[in-house]
Amino acid sequence: MQNMSAGKTALGLDNNIGAMLCYLGNLVCALGLIYSIIVLVTDKTNKLPRFHAMQSILLFVANLVVIIPIYVIATVLVLMNTTITSLLAMLLWLVAVVVGIAIFVFFIISAIKAYGGEVYKVPVIGNFADKFSN
Repeated sequence: MQNMSAGKTALGLDNNIGAMLCYLGNLVCALGLIYSIIVLVTDKTNKLPRFHAMQSILLFVANLVVIIPIYVIATVLVLMNTTITSLLAMLLWLVAVVVGIAIFVFFIISAIKAYGGEVYKVPVIGNFADKFSN
């Protein structure tokens, strides 16, 4: 899409740096989630950081919504202590690893695109982020 990296965020950062931090902060103890919420509350005019903040929040929440139930179900299956349930648990752990890697890749790609000043939409989540960031 168009380059919207010119300008400053409400916190005084360049738009592209502020948008990138929304993603990279999630790699360190969910700091990106906190920063994204701050961006949404304080920055009412800049489309680039608001979009990426909302997309970062939605990506983080989607990760939790998918991964936590998988971990809980896999743990219960392991505790049942039968061969079939252990195999199912291993399969669920594998699914959790694949989903985790996919989410990580989306965070990295989105951070790179945000630094470039682009509005990159993650499949499914990006359309919601675009709608909610206005």
